[in-house]
Amino acid sequence: MGIALQALDGLYGRPAAGVRVRLEHIDNGAWCADVKAETDHEGRVGEWRGRRFDRGLHRIVFESDSYFVGLGLTAAYPEISITFRMQDEADSYQLQVLLSPHSYSAYFGSLT
Repeated sequence: MGIALQALDGLYGRPAAGVRVRLEHIDNGAWCADVKAETDHEGRVGEWRGRRFDRGLHRIVFESDSYFVGLGLTAAYPEISITFRMQDEADSYQLQVLLSPHSYSAYFGSLT
């Protein structure tokens, strides 16, 4: 169970280290923060891989603005939000986001 998360820097072709991310879930129509983290030198948040997710809607928000400002750049998207649905508490997923100052792409799939 859990989610394997990785952020990649599409501009420089390397892991995006130091990106602040937060995990949220929806509760009674409002987003509630669960936990915050920062990507490591491989662009990963390892502690979420073993985390148990309840069924329902969740989102991960990448603070791309602060990452690119730290590189001396300006980002068109100050935050990148990926919303996903957990169908089963026992499922494991991977989420990979490719960041650049003016675009992004995301992959979300099963680890099994």
